[in-house]
Amino acid sequence: MIKLYFRCLGCFALIVCLGQTAQASSHREAPLIADDPLADNTDVYAFVSPDDTSTVTLIANYIPMQLPQGGPNYYTFGEDIRYEIHVDNDASAPGDEITYRFTFTRTNEDPTTFFNIRLGAENIKATYTLERSMDGMMTFDTIVTNGMVPPYNIGPRSIESEVGLDTMYEDLWENSIMEASTGEMVFAGPADDPFFVDLGGVFDLGDSPRQGENDPSRDGLAQFNVHTLAIKVPKATLLKAGAASTPANILDGDYVIGVWASASRPAMRTIESADSIMDSGNYVQVSRLGMPLTNEVVIPIGMKDYWNAITPYQELADTVLDKYFYNPELALYMDTAFFAAAVPAFDPLRIQMSSLGSFDFTNGADGLNGLTDSMKMGTVFADETFGPILLPGPGKPRSVDLWPIFHTGVPNLPPYQLATGKAGNPLAAGKPFINNFLPNGGDMLRLNMAVPPTPRNSDAFDSRGLVWAAVLGLTDPAFTGGGDSLQMIPNMDGFPNGRRLEDDVTRIELQAVSGVVLAAIGLWYDDYDPDMDDSPVTEQLLGVLNYTTEVEENDREFRSTFPYVALPWRGTEVNHTNFE
Repeated sequence: MIKLYFRCLGCFALIVCLGQTAQASSHREAPLIADDPLADNTDVYAFVSPDDTSTVTLIANYIPMQLPQGGPNYYTFGEDIRYEIHVDNDASAPGDEITYRFTFTRTNEDPTTFFNIRLGAENIKATYTLERSMDGMMTFDTIVTNGMVPPYNIGPRSIESEVGLDTMYEDLWENSIMEASTGEMVFAGPADDPFFVDLGGVFDLGDSPRQGENDPSRDGLAQFNVHTLAIKVPKATLLKAGAASTPANILDGDYVIGVWASASRPAMRTIESADSIMDSGNYVQVSRLGMPLTNEVVIPIGMKDYWNAITPYQELADTVLDKYFYNPELALYMDTAFFAAAVPAFDPLRIQMSSLGSFDFTNGADGLNGLTDSMKMGTVFADETFGPILLPGPGKPRSVDLWPIFHTGVPNLPPYQLATGKAGNPLAAGKPFINNFLPNGGDMLRLNMAVPPTPRNSDAFDSRGLVWAAVLGLTDPAFTGGGDSLQMIPNMDGFPNGRRLEDDVTRIELQAVSGVVLAAIGLWYDDYDPDMDDSPVTEQLLGVLNYTTEVEENDREFRSTFPYVALPWRGTEVNHTNFE
């Protein structure tokens, strides 16, 4: 497949010129990495910085489900791990253009005590070196040395008293924000886990929202910490070579980047004695993450370790995983012909069986595969390169929505535009809505940096991200009256166009599996009758759009300035034995 892409780079350049399910994102998501928490990616975020729109903030979290009171050996980054944040900005060249690499050193300042902090000394104290590659990892330059990692927020006696560090924790945390020699702002340290989901309900065969009486949904990650790597990068640094310093419009294809993170360990570990371990050999990738939930709910358990071991570029070339996107397992629980009756929580999420009277998107059906050549004219399906990839054959119904969202991004070309302005023809040109098309890699967060951020304090800001932007574009007179003209709709900067800390990716991805993206571009639900209904947003579609897992809002108190994540929970203020 990768050869197919690069035979026709000219076609892709033309397309770009013309114009991404439900668990703790990546917490303990694969058998091998579950045994190696220090190297476990939990989440990746990429968004235009809300307080400085000339920059983009990249965040990669690691070390899942940290108990704030988890002493005596509190959590920190591993010494023998390369933590990397990767950026792809050029569809004409395979691989990453930019890589940020963190490596850590840990020191015991007072080995005579069992306390982590005592009398101004800190044990398991971490510092880091940050290197940056701008040439596809051929060379690296050091841009931060001896970067400070704030200690764990153990409690007031350890941090604030004279017996401890005799300072305030927020001051320690703030003072650890570094400025790189190349202009980036950098943070590495503990933080409140920004992800929110009812873990207990979702993993109990999709019981979200919970159906039992007196059994409310609850955020399974509340009061848990992670370790965060955050970098605030000037857009100019992330732009591909030759791109204009000012975007042509808010969907400028030159401003699309792909972001993913990884962790790698040396290939060999030798346990010489109980207190002596030696690592050696080349570094091997043991974890990766781009789009949230991919390895959790799309990839089956027998392939999860394999997925973690390969890069997005290897994933795109190796089509063995494609079938899990063409016919996702979660869709079986939204289909009455399979297991929908066993998962009543998913009742509002139903797969279209007869969209526009003829198109079936249930697992094993043909989706849009039956389109004739004449029907494809004027759409991306007619492109000799991209068309066969989006419509690879019968029995692969979700090749037109789930597969490109995870693997290539979506171009600003028909049919991937809002139904507003299409006059009932889903394959016609509509309102331009998204362009995060970057086709030379597999699973990555894809962000169009030209899209302005929706102010976090705006009434229009919504955790349903791009899905809610589609609702506004289809129903709000402020946008429907504009026909097919390009407009900035609130939350066009939301997931899956990048990912904000507040975005409810659990709900968004469940809605996507049910077919909400297809409906937004005009492939309406089975019961929509254009001769009878005033609006294509039927009650059934609204039911999907308003589907909730009942952990509806992220109640984390995010900061308004870099690194935006919330301070970590303090060990003396949480209670996981009586958690609601």
